[in-house]
Amino acid sequence: MAADTFALSFPRLHDRLIRLQRALPALAFFGGFLWDALTLGRNVAPMDLWILAGYLALAAGILWFLGRRQAREAAAAGAPEGTTPPMAPRPWWRESGPYLLLQFCFGGLFSALFIFYFKSSSHLLALFWALGLGALLVANEFLEDQYRRFTLTWALFGLCAMLLLNFAVPHILGSLSAFWFYLSTLAGAGLAHTLRHKTPGRPGRIRPVWAVAGALILAWLLDVIPPVPLVKRAITVGHDLGKQGGDYVIHHEKTPWWVFWREVESEVHLLPGERLYCLAAVFAPTGLNTRLYHHWRYKDPDQGWVSRSRIGLALAGGRQGGYRGYTYKTNLAPGDWEVSVETEAGRTVAIHEFTVSEDPREADARMLEERI
Repeated sequence: MAADTFALSFPRLHDRLIRLQRALPALAFFGGFLWDALTLGRNVAPMDLWILAGYLALAAGILWFLGRRQAREAAAAGAPEGTTPPMAPRPWWRESGPYLLLQFCFGGLFSALFIFYFKSSSHLLALFWALGLGALLVANEFLEDQYRRFTLTWALFGLCAMLLLNFAVPHILGSLSAFWFYLSTLAGAGLAHTLRHKTPGRPGRIRPVWAVAGALILAWLLDVIPPVPLVKRAITVGHDLGKQGGDYVIHHEKTPWWVFWREVESEVHLLPGERLYCLAAVFAPTGLNTRLYHHWRYKDPDQGWVSRSRIGLALAGGRQGGYRGYTYKTNLAPGDWEVSVETEAGRTVAIHEFTVSEDPREADARMLEERI
């Protein structure tokens, strides 16, 4: 009655409050993203993982609270356990507040995971994977009402737990073994399963969480998921590699002045017998020591992409600008080439494609210097 009296007495203010209420999901979404952008560093640090673990723990607490509230209301109304009974009207902030906070937590998790996985995506399938996380990030804005369906909420919680553990376990243990990916995926699904089991009333269904776990393992086997926590910093090919003041210096052919939309020539022109270098920088957390490979491939007109060499490099994590390594080849055939940076298990970290021209480089060609 009081609300109706307020609406009649102050119609404009009432309408504005209604619009503000409708905007709260978007505010929660952007608030989570902004907070995540302000608190996460340029590189993945232990504090970043603690922040994300805090999001996940808070989301777990909210889910347990909502399950208990629903179970109590079901018991009071005599409704079957696990169903949603008719509820007495309550203030919108008490009704929607927990869901908005849950939306904020999922927004923070999805935004961070999108940033992390997008940085690690350097080929088409991995990019689609990262964009899928971005789609979930945007969809999260519109899911507040759907969070009342616990089956969907468990699936989202389980996905966040699995992706976070996929990232955190190699970061902590300093290993990129596929075993840790499988274990962390099952652990994330198990965490969601246990939380649902401990939640009063056990609302919703948990089987979709295990379906998500199976889909993640399949995506890993197909090299769709980027090999986090490795993050590509830079990858390029060029001439005359050297080192100055702690930086690697590589030279690229500069475009003519009329090609104003890019600085580096799209084709590589090599002198007879000249080396072409591939220089890559990959960030890895402190304590991670593994081996990466530069895989040189040539696109044969008849056979497609053909492996020419796969050269191993030892990687030691912790450097702020990423671990840098280079390889080179001579006497490259004219045509399309690519160099992919891969893990020992063949997971793709980065790919750089280029074309070798049939024409040699002119002696006075203009060169552009890049420091990595």
